[in-house]
Amino acid sequence: MRIAYIQPIGGASGDMMLGALTDLGLPIEHLEKQLSKLNVGGYRLEARQETRCEMRGTYLRVNLEDPTRYRPKHLLETVEGSSLSQPVKDRSCQVLKALWMAESRVHGQPQSILELEELGSVDTLVDVVGSSIGFEYLEVAGFHAAPLVIGNSSPPRWAGGYSNPAPATLELIAATGALVAGDNPMYDQAGELTTPTGAALITTLAAFNRPAFAVDRVGIGLGTKDPAEFSNALRVWLGETSDSGQVQADAEIGTQQGQVVLLETNLDDVSGLVLGYTQERLFAIGALDVWNTPIQMKKNRPGIVLSALVPKGKEREASEVILRETTTLGIRTRLVDRYVAGREMVSIQTGLGPIDVKVKLLEGKAISAAPEPDEVRRIALETGKPFQEVYQRTTEEARRQLL
Repeated sequence: MRIAYIQPIGGASGDMMLGALTDLGLPIEHLEKQLSKLNVGGYRLEARQETRCEMRGTYLRVNLEDPTRYRPKHLLETVEGSSLSQPVKDRSCQVLKALWMAESRVHGQPQSILELEELGSVDTLVDVVGSSIGFEYLEVAGFHAAPLVIGNSSPPRWAGGYSNPAPATLELIAATGALVAGDNPMYDQAGELTTPTGAALITTLAAFNRPAFAVDRVGIGLGTKDPAEFSNALRVWLGETSDSGQVQADAEIGTQQGQVVLLETNLDDVSGLVLGYTQERLFAIGALDVWNTPIQMKKNRPGIVLSALVPKGKEREASEVILRETTTLGIRTRLVDRYVAGREMVSIQTGLGPIDVKVKLLEGKAISAAPEPDEVRRIALETGKPFQEVYQRTTEEARRQLL
């Protein structure tokens, strides 16, 4: 299986992705010929070899000659009505829909009336569709990525501007649970490093892990920035997985979301009140899960194991919470892999009124659906019906409508 491992060593944008794919061998002539099937103009591609901190790569720029802005519906219809191959159209629309959904949440407007600024121009279309064309030309079947480098959080640099990261970029990261690199002093003056388009391409297509594979080519796409402290570059590794059967087995299980940290400590002298409060504090800082397990400790004392599963970037903060809020003198830590099924929230109409339902997905297919407990509680209080009755009725309705 041919895969691409995307390494945003100094940021990510649509132009940088196109530059990396060109650096891997995607001919500009082929790219331009395929893009012409969109039947849109007002842009010009420019590619050249440059360096960033002594790192050679391809700088590709989509020069915009027509500043017209389009609504999401128009851009999607342009792709769907083109003569591009179906895989290119499907992948492009998948990325564009994720981008527009993030913009809709940011602006609080449905896509049908959403007015876009720079993301509504033709270069957004060229970046996304061009990248899909490149992936098809290079025969990429699977996508993986390193954590996104978004730069340090910063306030707006001018009146009316947005802070870093851009709101749409952050929405895309949050919607997919994407991994991000931590703050670093060398990014203090860098500003935006990962754009919404770059984030949409990576978070929509890639799993955030690096599998074992044989690398045969590396392409580097360069950004417009050239700071002295780091390379504003996106690197794409191309190669073959060593065991396609295992990749298929993984796909049937779910998406591998990379490593997280498991924190554990044994306790025999804390009350349930302390444990409950500690759990609340851990969830408040971003813990993925927290639980207690009864154990028998030395001198026949009953105790519990406090366990917390946290993202890598939260390990130190979570450890401080446990050390501060409990009597423990030490915490065990280890990295663990995890597989996560796809999920989405859907609002449905039932005989008891509207309710939000969580749908579980494997390989894009819904396999289970259940109402959110808080929603069940709300309806039970509003109607005076027992919680169990509301849960059973809404569960049956959700499965009937969605499965």
